[in-house]
Amino acid sequence: MQNAPWLEASLLGLLGLLIGSFLNVVIYRLPKMLERQWAAECAELSGKPLAAGERFDLMLPRSRCPHCEHPIAWFENLPILSYLWLQGRCSACKTPISLRYPLVEAATSGLFVFCVWNWGVSMQAVAWCIFSATLLALALIDWDTTLLPDDLTLPLLWLGLVAAALHWIPVGLDVALWGAVAGYLSLWLVYWGFKLLTGKEGMGYGDFKLFAVLGAWFGWQALIPMILLASVIGAIVGTAMKFSSGLRAGGYIPFGPFLSGAGLTALILGPDTLRASLGI
Repeated sequence: MQNAPWLEASLLGLLGLLIGSFLNVVIYRLPKMLERQWAAECAELSGKPLAAGERFDLMLPRSRCPHCEHPIAWFENLPILSYLWLQGRCSACKTPISLRYPLVEAATSGLFVFCVWNWGVSMQAVAWCIFSATLLALALIDWDTTLLPDDLTLPLLWLGLVAAALHWIPVGLDVALWGAVAGYLSLWLVYWGFKLLTGKEGMGYGDFKLFAVLGAWFGWQALIPMILLASVIGAIVGTAMKFSSGLRAGGYIPFGPFLSGAGLTALILGPDTLRASLGI
């Protein structure tokens, strides 16, 4: 591994702050964009197309306060700094701004610094930066909406296979391919086994695809420790939320955030260290 100089790490950390700010937009808007798309498709199939409304995508309309519709000026949208300057409140209506916004920015920056510090300014670092940022977005989207959008999981799956073919990650293409296959099929079999036994769905198809992503990036050998880690943490969090009455309607929690967390843990510790820590 080639350590990056402090200047390069600092610049990547700054880029991570900016990407983290954009991730906040993706986390909030992408599910709403999908809902609008599904509504339009349903309306078209029923022969009653929806009336065209305001453009809504990752670029427009401008960011605004969800409570008072105050347009957010550029100086109110600086990563972390604006949150501190505004003291965590909207400048117009003084409604509290979620602490999650600066935390996502800080987490993305930290992950970018980690990647460039370990792999230098290289395609390996770029690949792992994309991997970590996308996993972070997927975790929070799934937590909020129980959705794991194909718009994020499928490109990340293909990028893992391409990165393996180009030797940007320490996994051969054959290992990455079988990792993706094993990741998808293992949870697919669990899903159908649980459904046949109980008549209920224990997880969504997005979980299969996300586990395939992890298999492609880390290889099939890392799947067992990652699923164990995700399951144990998910069970602990679920139990804590049950006793604190924090479970949402239906009494379930999404599994995607814990799979994403296991993937980020494997990135930081390394899959070999993760396996050793779990005694595998």
